[in-house]
Amino acid sequence: MLLRHQLEVDEHQFEAARQAIEELNEAYRKLTSPANRIATFIGSPGEGVATVAIGETEYYANVDPKLDLSSLRVGTRVRLNEAFAVVGDLGYPDSGPIARVVEVLAEKRLRVSSDPTGMQARIVFRSTDLAEVALKVGDEVRLEPNARVAIEHFPKAEIKDYYLESIPETRWDRVGGQEQAIEVIRSVIEGPLLYPELYRKFQKRALKGILLYGPPGCGKTLLGRATAYNLTQEYRRVTGQDVSEYFMFISGPKILNMWVGESERMIREIFQIARERAKEGHLVFIFIDEAESILRTRTSGRVFNIVNTIVPQFSAEMDGLVEVENVVVMLTSNRPDYIDPAILRPGRIDRKVKVGRPDRAACGDILRIYLTDQVPISPAYLQQHDGDHARARSALIEGAVSFLFDEREEAKFVEVALRNGRVQPLYWHGLASGALLEAAVERAKDFAIKRAIASGSDEEGVNPEDLEEAIRLEYRENEIFPKSDAREDWLKLLDFDPENVVEVHPVRSVGARAATRKRIV
Repeated sequence: MLLRHQLEVDEHQFEAARQAIEELNEAYRKLTSPANRIATFIGSPGEGVATVAIGETEYYANVDPKLDLSSLRVGTRVRLNEAFAVVGDLGYPDSGPIARVVEVLAEKRLRVSSDPTGMQARIVFRSTDLAEVALKVGDEVRLEPNARVAIEHFPKAEIKDYYLESIPETRWDRVGGQEQAIEVIRSVIEGPLLYPELYRKFQKRALKGILLYGPPGCGKTLLGRATAYNLTQEYRRVTGQDVSEYFMFISGPKILNMWVGESERMIREIFQIARERAKEGHLVFIFIDEAESILRTRTSGRVFNIVNTIVPQFSAEMDGLVEVENVVVMLTSNRPDYIDPAILRPGRIDRKVKVGRPDRAACGDILRIYLTDQVPISPAYLQQHDGDHARARSALIEGAVSFLFDEREEAKFVEVALRNGRVQPLYWHGLASGALLEAAVERAKDFAIKRAIASGSDEEGVNPEDLEEAIRLEYRENEIFPKSDAREDWLKLLDFDPENVVEVHPVRSVGARAATRKRIV
């Protein structure tokens, strides 16, 4: 019995010692064996072999028979042993450089670039997961660390800056005082889109571009949005097709970029998006505000000017719209004389529409838009009109218009000395705009709200004195007079011809200053 027990103990100790030796040997083997290299799987040219890449070097490697070669995906990481044989699959990497797609090539390849100019480009493969994804120029992709395969797709990040997902309801009657401009816009844009067969019968080409120019605040941007909304509604009614507008609102200064070639790339991208959306059935409106900032007349000389390259790029893109339907380009500018003539020639920008300052009737129409039926009117003023809200509102608007167009001394803004020796004063009504009238109505509402808060009564409303004081304050706050070297620019913005002007000086009457001190908010 003792001998058997001793043998069992010895056997147990021997087994424990053997296991300890094996663990030590395994640890020694792991510590002394060479590390596995990590490569990128490019593809399989034949049975049991794979093309892998490490950095800029490619290898034609055998594959471990235990590894299912068909399970490997292009772009994944694989383990290579010391014989450079593929012995494991590590999946897609979690990190890698970001590049922009410059060109989509055949055979599941892409031309990408990581710098804004697009000059340092390279050709990469698509990963298995991106093989059937619809990639577009301008999209961003993530490359695996060796930068040989695109493995993840990011749609264009800037596209949201170039369009409005929905246009607010902007009927033509919401654009006050611009009936002539609306008529021209509808005649040159609406007809070709609604009656394309008739235009083809007469071999009449559709106009692609229109320029809205005039003083600031007179509704050029509002006209652009109204065009997109109303034309889409009319197109649905006439054709019976459920189409939607695609309004690309482009701010001119946003296009300018310090990197060489980046502004041109953005212009190409804008027109590429427009063409794609047109093919999808949208009515596309490319609306470029402050167009003179990027399409200014080109200069000569050795000094680099970015517009010298932007203008040719824009012209080429406009020429490329000849065969594309449902795309309209609209430009706005306060200074159309600054825009390069190559842009404004027929065939590119075919119509130039003047958006002028509102006259007396137009000012009344604009005030009716912003001073709606729902705006409370002062009870005392309502009582003067027998409690008839509609009649009181009309009288309120007419009184405000009469106050605006009264050529009294207080309303004199500037005096213009002409070359013929005559001195012509400019009054408030000569500087009216839709934006100013909207601001005056909002300020009048502030006065009424201030009285309601002070009195604790919710019966307060707008009265004629509110509107008159609001108009007075709007003009006083906009009385900043420019330096003499900016006189021509200033006169152009006033919609005044500077060629016949000798001198311009502001008029600051004592009566105007005294009236303004009555109520400053």
